[in-house]
Parts: sequence; structure tokens; C-alpha cells
Amino acid sequence: MTLARQSWLFLLMGFLQWILDWLVTVGLSHAGLSLEIANVCGRLAGAMFGFWLNGTFTFSSSQPLGRQQLLRFAIAWVALTVVSTWGVGQVGRNVGLEAAWLAKPLIEAALAVVSFFISRHWIYR
Repeated sequence: MTLARQSWLFLLMGFLQWILDWLVTVGLSHAGLSLEIANVCGRLAGAMFGFWLNGTFTFSSSQPLGRQQLLRFAIAWVALTVVSTWGVGQVGRNVGLEAAWLAKPLIEAALAVVSFFISRHWIYR
């Protein structure tokens, strides 16, 4: 599959998982859960959905998704979640909860670029 097609599919699948991630984060933090814990929960919900979507459609191969891809995905997810949670938490502490909700999409967009290349060249290869 070409880089352009994979990029387009990754954006589409990423948008779907981001919606789930953002809704869970905002919903849980609005309900009183700490922003950092809500962010991790949101990213986890989006990640599981995204792992399947990208493994099935974006970076599909003749091999089914397996443990190796899941382990690599988990390692990348943990690293990116640490960065995301730190960034969202910093905005929340310094500017406020609503600002953190608005900053989350920007933080996630920057991390999506990194995630694409990690996914293409390491997770799903």
C-alpha cells in the first residue's frame, strides 16, 4: 500500500479514535475524575479501537494481528500517553480545565505524526 493511501487511512482512523478518546476524557474529567486519569482512560479507549482499525485497514498485511504487534503497540502507546498526559496536565494546571480540553486535540495531532511513522515502520511491519 502506498504512503499516501496509508496516510489518508491513518488520518481517518485516527479521527475516529480521537473522537472516542476526547469524549471519554472530557466526560470523565467533567464527572470529577482527575484530568490525568481521565486522559489515560480516554487514550486507552481510543487506542484499543485504533489498534484494531489500523491493523485491519491502514497497515493490513497477509498476517493477522498478533502478540508482537500488540506488544509494540503497547510500548509506543505508553510512551505517547506519558507525553500526552504530561502536556494536558500542564495546560490544566496552568490555564484551567476548559483550556486543557481545547489543547488536547492539538497535543494529540502532534503525537499522531509520530505515531504514524512508529506504526508504519515498527508496530505493523
